[in-house]
Amino acid sequence: MSRRWTIAAVALLFACRGVAAADDAPNPDPWEGFNRKIYAFNDFADRYFMKPVAKGYQAATPPPVKRGITSFFSNLSYPLVALNQLLQGRFRLSASDAGRFIVNTTLGVGGLFDPASKAGLPSHDEDFGVTFAKWGMHSGPYLVLPFLGPSTVRDGVGSAVNFFAQPVRYLIDDETTRYGLTALNFIQIRAGLLDTEQLLGGDRYVFLRDAYLQRRDYLIHDGQVKDDFGDEDDSGQEGQQEGPQDGQEQGHE
Repeated sequence: MSRRWTIAAVALLFACRGVAAADDAPNPDPWEGFNRKIYAFNDFADRYFMKPVAKGYQAATPPPVKRGITSFFSNLSYPLVALNQLLQGRFRLSASDAGRFIVNTTLGVGGLFDPASKAGLPSHDEDFGVTFAKWGMHSGPYLVLPFLGPSTVRDGVGSAVNFFAQPVRYLIDDETTRYGLTALNFIQIRAGLLDTEQLLGGDRYVFLRDAYLQRRDYLIHDGQVKDDFGDEDDSGQEGQQEGPQDGQEQGHE
């Protein structure tokens, strides 16, 4: 799913977690010079356009309305989540996410509310980049995309597939309405990061890059990644970060 502005929030959750790598591991960012230029462009656009707009949205929109908008766009993602679960052979989870979409679309007034969670249908996070990884496609180098932000070659391909597979492209004929919804989605996501971005420090490019790569590894391996802290306990066994086996649950506001 195309939510590149969530990388800052991901950084807060995963900054202290990583995958232990060998000293001779290949450089994940051989295009760093080019990537930093795109990052600088994105940062400029965010600082002088997206952030002021997000602040205005945050100040002008009542909390219940913001929650409804967040729930609405989250609900739109579930058909593609279900499709990716299906492509990965996770039939039970695919049915669960499809059911979540149906329940929230009907009983939740088009997705403005989330009765599916109360009905025991948890949310998950899957996309075409993860699916391609599980099919054996190599990630390729780290890549910063204009406006979209952190990615890899594999995830960039996944984002393109995701763009053309979005249900809203086929449910809404009017292009102005589609573009308006896309813009609103970016704005509400960016507004949700206003309180957390100040915690980012040091070289923000490196921080966001490492957080993104760690997050993707976490999703691809279903939460089963090594913990940097205490690689060996008193018994000499490596510590593992436990996570759900059948797909990652994502927070739902």
